[in-house]
Amino acid sequence: MKMKTHKKVGKLVLCAAILASSLTSISVAASSNWSIEDDYTSAWSRQQAEKVALTEETTAPIIDMDFEDVAPDVWVWDTWPLQNRDGSLANVKGYRIAFALVAPRTYTWHDRHTEARIGMFYSKNGKDWTYAGIPYDYDNALGHMQWAGSAMLDEKGKVHFFYTATTDMNANGGKEFNKDGWVQRAEQRLAKTTFDISADKNGVHLTNEGDHQILLEADGHHYETIEQFQEHGNIITGFRDPFFFQDPNTGEEYIIWEGQAGTNRNDLKPENIGDKEYRDTHTVPDHAKFYNGNIGIAKVLDNDVTKLEILPPLLESVGVNHQLERPHVVVKDDTYYLLTISHEFTFAPGLSGPDGLYGFVGEGSLRTDYKPVNGTGLVVANPAEKPFQAYSWWAAPDGQVISFINEPLDENGQVQFGGTFAPTLKVSFDGDTTKIVKEMQAGEIKPFGPYGRSLR
Repeated sequence: MKMKTHKKVGKLVLCAAILASSLTSISVAASSNWSIEDDYTSAWSRQQAEKVALTEETTAPIIDMDFEDVAPDVWVWDTWPLQNRDGSLANVKGYRIAFALVAPRTYTWHDRHTEARIGMFYSKNGKDWTYAGIPYDYDNALGHMQWAGSAMLDEKGKVHFFYTATTDMNANGGKEFNKDGWVQRAEQRLAKTTFDISADKNGVHLTNEGDHQILLEADGHHYETIEQFQEHGNIITGFRDPFFFQDPNTGEEYIIWEGQAGTNRNDLKPENIGDKEYRDTHTVPDHAKFYNGNIGIAKVLDNDVTKLEILPPLLESVGVNHQLERPHVVVKDDTYYLLTISHEFTFAPGLSGPDGLYGFVGEGSLRTDYKPVNGTGLVVANPAEKPFQAYSWWAAPDGQVISFINEPLDENGQVQFGGTFAPTLKVSFDGDTTKIVKEMQAGEIKPFGPYGRSLR
């Protein structure tokens, strides 16, 4: 498939964008004039990232160590619900459906990634979940592993099943540890298949599995290829986590994903560092430029979501953070919240931040001048005393935030492996601020409406 990139840049718009990116005040930006095709990418700067800190409003409650495994025979981690095309929670004859990465517990906690598949769960009440196994034929799937994605139920009752097709890490140089952490070499591509869906007294069934196809590959210009990654050998490569999104203000549809900067952003720009005063008084470690995470976007060109037009990234964290995982969007009227998860170990040298859900807010359109929410960028983070208790937070349009129990510490300070649903949190979104307002049951997903004006 031939992929297009747009290079038009209005000089006046670009100058205004660079000026805006250097400002340190954190507020909802004025409406931008950028169209989705414009070559403007917001920057999460080192100056902004220095403000990352836990607050009472963003720190999740401590998870009770007496948790139950939702599926005792498999590890369960990154989780997402089946949504309708407009973003609302799908309901199939009274059932709610969720998908999650799974691997047999015969594999170690750390090796689970190398044999990851996507499992299906269903529930009548959104609290008591039944594990229904892996819904696709592994021999038909693309990649040695299938990593996280999203799922959409269209108006004809067809499930569009988006995932990351990932090659065998051992076939691509294996994995190893070095001074920077885990080095992971596994080519990743965005893929999909389709299913028919039905439900009866025996549960939910996905049938008539369609062909598996590659939707997108890294282009090398906006998005780093694995060959480019291997030239500098940073800690982890990424072109993954396809998220289907229908913009409620335009009706246009997109796939959003985690990527890393390609050749057009292979060095630090002023906006990646901060304003002039900050640049004049701060030294950036040399290796920081290799921490080059971004949030990619492609426009959907057909109703079947098989034809995409690759576009410049929405946000980049060059010099700040190497990994902006599982990006997704929450919309309230004309305000856009671009959300992503990241790890403590993926922050660039000279910066630090907790494992958490990070958010950026902008006004007027999906391509806008995003600024970190709350003055820190944090939306949800683990408490300091249990810094890795949960991970992979995903926010629904109404602010429900699901995640999985990761590596909580027991009463003796020993790491315990979770691999099951964590308590759901409810987060309020109000202008440039967010706040955790409620803790719900483990894995709970209440019905929620579409993107846009449903968020209260």
